[in-house]
Amino acid sequence: MNQMSMIAADTPIAIAGLSKIYPGQRGGTAVTALQHVDLTIRRGEFVSLLGPSGCGKSTLLSIVAGFQKASEGSVLQDGVPITGPGPSRTVVFQDYALFGWMTIQKNVEFGLKAKGMPARERAEIARALIAKVQLSGFEDKYPHEVSGGMKQRAAIARALAPDPEILLMDEPFGALDAQTRVLLQEEIARLSSDAGKTVIFVTHGIEEAVFLADRVVVMSPRPGRVREEVLVPLPRPRTAEMRADPWFVRTVKDLWDTLKPDWQKEQGQ
Repeated sequence: MNQMSMIAADTPIAIAGLSKIYPGQRGGTAVTALQHVDLTIRRGEFVSLLGPSGCGKSTLLSIVAGFQKASEGSVLQDGVPITGPGPSRTVVFQDYALFGWMTIQKNVEFGLKAKGMPARERAEIARALIAKVQLSGFEDKYPHEVSGGMKQRAAIARALAPDPEILLMDEPFGALDAQTRVLLQEEIARLSSDAGKTVIFVTHGIEEAVFLADRVVVMSPRPGRVREEVLVPLPRPRTAEMRADPWFVRTVKDLWDTLKPDWQKEQGQ
């Protein structure tokens, strides 16, 4: 194996010199959302993207997903340019994005059916994932019949069903109440660790970013750049007690001190 192949094997996502510029509408000024972003994601790593609104976190995730194209620079998966969506990368959105006319079971099966998997096999895989996200007994319910937290559990199961290499999560708990959010943070920490997936997780929440991640990537206000990277030494599995760990408390405070001026400026304070 040559050196480039070894790098690609260890770093499934490699971002170099990435910029994203949105042209002005009706003669308006162009907006630079991202500027010269360099970032590598190691295989099996959980990376949180943290920063104020408008810093380009979701734009960066969208480019990695293949939904948007970079204006400059490159985004490689296993050494190959990402030119569009692909089955090796699945996305969990904040708004669940479940199909309202399908049951929880059929929603989770959807990606497997699209791959041509036989009905019995995909039903077994879906039931196993539904059990993992603690939704057993709700297989035949429709999205409007379950809570927001349960919808998001179903969305996570659906994203995991095709067995993607990379799981992309765009503020998936942002619309949930505080208690449900904490419970699902612990759930995704367990699931991602058990599955050994590479995860890129966009969030505004400092505690959430630190609790979940192996590495927190802090982004600057627009145009978004990588401002700082924080390695998280907490062991896995992550537990609620770790939120009281002195390192955790100190790191959350330090990140708050770093980001507070940006959020105050965002709020016009």
